[in-house]
Amino acid sequence: MRKNFGAKAYTYPQPVLIIASYDENGNADAMNAAWGGISDDKEISMCLSAEHKTVKNILERKAFTVSMGDAAHVEACDYVGLVSGNKVPDKLKKAGFTITKSELVDAPIINELAVCVEGRMISYDEKTCRMVGEIVNVSVDESAMTDGKVDITKVAPITFDPFNNAYHVIGEKVGNAFRDGVKLK
Repeated sequence: MRKNFGAKAYTYPQPVLIIASYDENGNADAMNAAWGGISDDKEISMCLSAEHKTVKNILERKAFTVSMGDAAHVEACDYVGLVSGNKVPDKLKKAGFTITKSELVDAPIINELAVCVEGRMISYDEKTCRMVGEIVNVSVDESAMTDGKVDITKVAPITFDPFNNAYHVIGEKVGNAFRDGVKLK
């Protein structure tokens, strides 16, 4: 037996994306978003409504970063999604986040979050709220690596559970991509 929930944006996993940008005065801002992901080899798409300060900043500067929320910073990641940069201009500082300016795009990198996608805006459709960006670089803090490879247990990325309004950590390996299914060929 299955239970119907109706037409809702309920999928697993939903990433916890922390999208950062600079405003017209060079002040850093960030927001939390779950509706986003890779949409082509070097492209990321996100559903972001126009009233967000971060969206206004990206439209102005044509650049952004997307960091992966992690277990160690779940409160700070949630906080930047709860308050608006339109009302709390120093919310990154209040969250305990520090930044470094990206060398490749005109946007801040959040130092405390290990995995960061640096991007340039390609397009934004205010009607559908779909923002598309070109991935210029992906950087990973060396503290989240083991033997030169990204270590998911050190990153401890979190996912959003829309059914229960909860965050969960990702990390247990259950298989090998592009290998386990070969047995069924």
